[in-house]
Formats: sequence, structure tokens, C-alpha cells
Amino acid sequence: MLNVEDVSLQFDRVILEGISLTVKEGEILGIVGKSGAGKTSLLKIMSGLLQPTSGKVELHGESVRGPQIKLVPGHPEIQLVNQDFHLDTYHTVEENVREQILYLPLKEREQLVNELLELVELDEIKHQKATTLSGGEQQRLALARALACEPKLILLDEPFVHLDGRLRSKLVKYLLDLKEIRGTSFVLVSHDGAEMLALADKILCMKKGRIYRQGKPKDLFYRPRSIEEAKLFGPINSVLIEGKRLLFRADEFYTDDVSDGIPLDLTFDKAIFTGGIHENYFYTSRKESVVLYSINNALTDVQKVYISKKK
Repeated sequence: MLNVEDVSLQFDRVILEGISLTVKEGEILGIVGKSGAGKTSLLKIMSGLLQPTSGKVELHGESVRGPQIKLVPGHPEIQLVNQDFHLDTYHTVEENVREQILYLPLKEREQLVNELLELVELDEIKHQKATTLSGGEQQRLALARALACEPKLILLDEPFVHLDGRLRSKLVKYLLDLKEIRGTSFVLVSHDGAEMLALADKILCMKKGRIYRQGKPKDLFYRPRSIEEAKLFGPINSVLIEGKRLLFRADEFYTDDVSDGIPLDLTFDKAIFTGGIHENYFYTSRKESVVLYSINNALTDVQKVYISKKK
């Protein structure tokens, strides 16, 4: 288990203030916040690459020492994949992965290298030097290197930013399998909370160097406390009804009257088919924009819906 206790970081300004959190074995923790919230600095402190001004980090009760204390920073059981990538740029793709597992017997080593390169879809360019890769390819190679080490904890900074939807889904499944089979723990940070919803067991929301809310993905998605928080996890509707501001997601409605439904008159604008769902755009009498999702058909004839919040 990783334990972060009252960690603060300050240079010419406060970067982090009073951060405390735990990551259990086999748990995936998501950290969401806008750029400048302190997410990347927190990951570096967790990995032992950055010294906090105060507070402590422990992995299974053992101190994770920062660079002011430890000559070679980092921890052997913690792997960080951030935007720096830290590749051996003049080695080939396969050499970058192989050098992480030289302790394994040759057959097992080559099998694991091939498995990981196939996972991140770099197997066809495995003889290419890392310096020639695109930013997205370098990110995928950095992830393969981290996975090869089989650490207890993997820290991922914006892990899906360069990936298309298909490859993202493939990696999400692999990380979930690692969690179940090996008990690997993960901490993922992103400015896009929607990326965390299918993966994280728990999500922390950060702002200006502090954690201001935490909870299960479904709770944070359907029960935001502000429109700013709601936008971290995807499209949100905000309408004024009887003098009160109501936030609701694009699937929190019925076209037929329901007992707890709040009626809302709408005027249809347009529908966009996104492959699986239609995004239907409306506006209210106050010209507030509203988007609603539908599966089979566009909601071209809908003039009233009943907002019903998820339980």
C-alpha cells in the first residue's frame, strides 16, 4: 500500500498543500484536475523523483526517499510514466524494453518483450531507434518499459493523451487484467476525468494544489457539486428551472412522464451521429443549450423531456 501523508511542495509559490491519500494493493486511483493543479508534481513526489517541502511517502511501510536523501532517486517497486518518457533514445524500440528485464532467462525475456510491443502496437517498428519515434509512439514505449519491470505501483501521467480510442480500450483492458492477476496498483492523472470513469476504483479532484473532493467514479459523474467540477468528466447540461440551477447529464432524462421527472420544454436544433449514439442538441426558452443522448434514433420530434437524476 502507498501512503501519502500531509505532503506539501513550495518553490516561489505553493504547488501542493496538505495532500494525504492512500493507494491499496490492486487499486486504481485516478487524480483529475486542470493544468496547473499540481498533479504531475504529486506523481513525481510519489515516485521519489521530487523532494517534498514537508510530509512523507511510504510504500508498504517503507519510506520513499526523495533526491535530497537518496543519491539515485526513484524506487525499484514504483515506475513513473510521464511526459518526459526517459527512453534510451539511441537504442532500438525492443532494446529499450529488453534492458529493463535482463535478469530474466533469455526465452522468457524475449517472450515478454514481444508481448509488450504487440500490446502497445510497436512490434512492427521494433528495430527502429527510439529517437525516430513520434510523441505518441514514445509514450507507448515508455509504458511498455514500465510494464516490463512488473512493479508494485505504476504512476501514469496523462496516459491516453496520444492514443486513439481503439488502442486506449486495449490498454485499459490490459491494466485491469494486471490489477486482477498481479495485484498491481496504479495512479493515473489527467485533465480529462472521462478517461478515468471506466478504469479507476476511486477518483480525487484537485485544484490549486489541494484535494477538494474524492469518491467513486459514478458519484462524481452524476453528482457534481459545481459546473466546473462536472465539466472535468464530460458534457453537462445546466438549466434554470423555477429560479434554481439544475445540472444533469445527457442520459438523465425520459421522453415519457415519470414520477420524479422534472419537465423541461425544448426546441430541437440538430443531431450528430457519433457511432453508437446520437448527440441531440436542443435549446430552452432561455436559449440555454442542452445535449441529450439517444441510441436508436435522433430525437427530432421531441419537444419536452423529464429530467430524472440517477440514484
